[in-house]
Amino acid sequence: MLPDLRGHVALVTGASRGVGRGVAVALHAAGARVFATGRSVAHANLPEGVERIPCDHADDSQVQRAFDRVLDTSGRLDILVNNAWGGYERMVEGGRFTWPAPFWEQPTWRWEAMVGLGPRAAFVASQFAARRMIDARRGLIANISFWSARKRIGNVLYGVAKAATDKLTHDMAEELRAYNVAVVSLYPGLVRTEAVLGAGVFDLSTSESPEFTGRAIAALAGDANVMSRSGAVMVVASLAREYGFTDIDGKLPPTLTIEHV
Repeated sequence: MLPDLRGHVALVTGASRGVGRGVAVALHAAGARVFATGRSVAHANLPEGVERIPCDHADDSQVQRAFDRVLDTSGRLDILVNNAWGGYERMVEGGRFTWPAPFWEQPTWRWEAMVGLGPRAAFVASQFAARRMIDARRGLIANISFWSARKRIGNVLYGVAKAATDKLTHDMAEELRAYNVAVVSLYPGLVRTEAVLGAGVFDLSTSESPEFTGRAIAALAGDANVMSRSGAVMVVASLAREYGFTDIDGKLPPTLTIEHV
């Protein structure tokens, strides 16, 4: 169901857990050489072949060192997946669940957590990746985003961060088009991350594994016509139908639409 990505080199940010970990697992299963970054990635549940680089994406010097290691040891970079994200920490403060609070009652630290460890981290990592990809005249940058870019889902800052991510995708794609480097935004559905499973409040009957998003990225990376999609926002389950892959349990989750978010 998946292309053979042997010979490809991928870097997945924020791969300690959740969607990032699943993407790293799926790309490794497709044959790519995978580097995974994250603050706690050294202890992540990843295949032995995935190369771990502890990195705090709020620190640009650590990001620089991570890219230096990838390029020094592999000599190339074909796929960058920007998944590093913050803002889910300290959702309860002083006994209050602050996530759905109106913007004037939001803790100000959440701006930096979501925007600084969302679109800013993607921007910095993409800068390093683009310099190498431009020279090679090939590459794929995938930004993990969500429907909150287009519809309010309980938190103003969440929407701002995801909308900025999609705008980053669109405009980077325009500047990289001449160099044969594709940039896309991907919307997963409800993903069975550690946090979702731990919450115990979600209906998981139509949920997706973290690896499902990684399979979508593998399909895009193996598509010779991926440049036709550059700048686009795509739903992971919709790509599964187009490329003919399923989730790891053999199921095909429904395509999430803005009406059903």
